[in-house]
Amino acid sequence: MKWTLFKRKPKAERKKKSKAREWLDAIVFAVVAATIIRGLLFSAYAIPTGSMEGTELGGDYLFVSKISYGPRIANTPLAIPFVEPQIHGVNTYWDLIKLPYWRLPGFTEVKKGDIVVFNSPEHAGEGTPTDELLTLIKRCQATPGDKLQIINSQVYINGKPAKNAPKQQTSYTVTTNGTDINPQLLEDDNIETRQSLGPNMYEMIIPQDHLAEMKSYSNIKSIEPYIAKAGEANPQVFPQSSKLKWNEDNYGPLVIPKRGWTIPLNDSTLTLYRRAIEVYEHNKVDMKGKDVFINSKRASAYTFKMNYYWMMGDNRHNSWDSRFWGYVPEDHVIGKALITVLSTDSTKGIFSGKIRWNRMFKPID
Repeated sequence: MKWTLFKRKPKAERKKKSKAREWLDAIVFAVVAATIIRGLLFSAYAIPTGSMEGTELGGDYLFVSKISYGPRIANTPLAIPFVEPQIHGVNTYWDLIKLPYWRLPGFTEVKKGDIVVFNSPEHAGEGTPTDELLTLIKRCQATPGDKLQIINSQVYINGKPAKNAPKQQTSYTVTTNGTDINPQLLEDDNIETRQSLGPNMYEMIIPQDHLAEMKSYSNIKSIEPYIAKAGEANPQVFPQSSKLKWNEDNYGPLVIPKRGWTIPLNDSTLTLYRRAIEVYEHNKVDMKGKDVFINSKRASAYTFKMNYYWMMGDNRHNSWDSRFWGYVPEDHVIGKALITVLSTDSTKGIFSGKIRWNRMFKPID
């Protein structure tokens, strides 16, 4: 018996592909392969702002590992690859198909001190799919179940001072003798003047590497840390409640939600956790007198379905972070920043130091 059903045609009998077909096949393969690599394994992200200075600089391009914490499956699979979610106000994705949150296994979990890339939770619940929200990069300060507090700008986790980033920055009150500081000096040392505090007094962000140098100048009378006083409420900080007298330098204490953690429901806990329950975990929350209703059913307690994280920028007084918009849910986490592959300075020309060669392929810590 001859088996000819699956017999391969001789090479001479097969129709030769045209050049156009060969190019089309190559392009399709490249796009599919790149989409899989970018979507499930690794991706590159640019840093547009100074919230992570001096660890990372504006203009840095980062290599981000998605397999470290496990690749997150896209909520909106119908999207144009390799472009921003919006171009000139037009969406580059289609929400005809929306998938629930699902993540493949990873090598590790988000740890305190990790520099994490994630979708911003600030505008979650406003109609944009999670994976199409603005991308941010911050350092993880607290993980699920941790008790976080900030005292005079120092972060405490579970009652102990947290390790500060090696090149963490903050701002200082700089008092001069009336003589102006050389603007070129400020530019060369990457010192930012945030505001004038009065005659000859300024709030300035000064990198640690240049603090001693600044203090040595003859026209500098004093340099002191600029810290918002405890009890002076900043209405912008999370959870934007008049009941809490918190600010960016004196904050908490606050326990970070953890999957499986059950809390009693009352005015105090809803102040801190209502957004997580309502927006991130998709429940309808109502108050009738002192009674709390979850999805129209009276509830005395709530058990969290996801893990949450607390993210802050290393440039503490120039970072819009968890202190202002709260917890980062696990379904917003994209990956772990591993290495700076390229760095450019937008203020300089191609022949005058635009490329920061000393930052090329620099590991991130």
